[in-house]
Amino acid sequence: MLKLGSFWSILKEYVIIALGLLLYVCAWSVFLLPNNMVGGGVSGMGAIIQYATGFKISYTYFIVNAMLLVIALKILGKSFGAKTIFAVIVTTVLFRVIPDVIPSDFINEFAHENGRLTCALFGGALSGLGIAITFTQGGSSGGTDIIALIINKYRSISPGSIIVSLDVLIISSTLLIPSAGTFGTRLATVIYGFVTSAVFSYTLDLFLNGNKQCVQIMVFSKKYAEIADAITKEAHRGVTAIHSEGWYTHTESEIVTVVARKQESSQILRIIKKVDDTAFVSVSNVSGVFGKGFEQIKK
Repeated sequence: MLKLGSFWSILKEYVIIALGLLLYVCAWSVFLLPNNMVGGGVSGMGAIIQYATGFKISYTYFIVNAMLLVIALKILGKSFGAKTIFAVIVTTVLFRVIPDVIPSDFINEFAHENGRLTCALFGGALSGLGIAITFTQGGSSGGTDIIALIINKYRSISPGSIIVSLDVLIISSTLLIPSAGTFGTRLATVIYGFVTSAVFSYTLDLFLNGNKQCVQIMVFSKKYAEIADAITKEAHRGVTAIHSEGWYTHTESEIVTVVARKQESSQILRIIKKVDDTAFVSVSNVSGVFGKGFEQIKK
């Protein structure tokens, strides 16, 4: 029997998924669809197939998502499958309801008066945020989202990168559809589609991985021992001292090296400045850090 606490926890997950999808649908309904933007994912694929062959988009959407859901059930678990089915149904309903609920004057003000580029930026950001919220609860809007989560489970490749790669292929296919307008019109549509997809991907990764971003800090100072001790005691981060020699002066010293979360870098820099305000410091972004205190290596 399902406990009351578990029930409310599950209900909360589904409510958050629905809110994320609401943002996603609003992004499309207000910023993208009124400007005839080309989308990625299974919907974009279905639209292109319909343009080329007459095969209805609804059939393509159903067939592709049905196959992906079967795979997701086996790999990601039954709870993921249930949430994704829920998400697909909610998204379908919202796409039917939201355009009728939002006043046309409101849509015209945002979609037409601000231009396609502005709408591509806002639409990409809002839709990316919506899908990111859905991802945090183990859900998905279906289609390429499922492919992204399956690959991300076994490989350290961000969902946003996977989705944008698939979207590039889908959006570029618009150039092959004569019914989409002149070549110039199709090219402009593809470019705006790329802008939307890039902003979508950036927003998705920023929301999901913002707290996972890391930096490597290298400190060159005569007071390296004091700096290392201060970082260890105050920032509670491990420090590595690397033996070095200045090539011009042939002076031997130690390079203090620290790997930390990006949000911890300001504190560490303040510690360094407090000990030696003349220290030479190099800060580099790190694409991935694995081990104790950071992420675990995926198989």
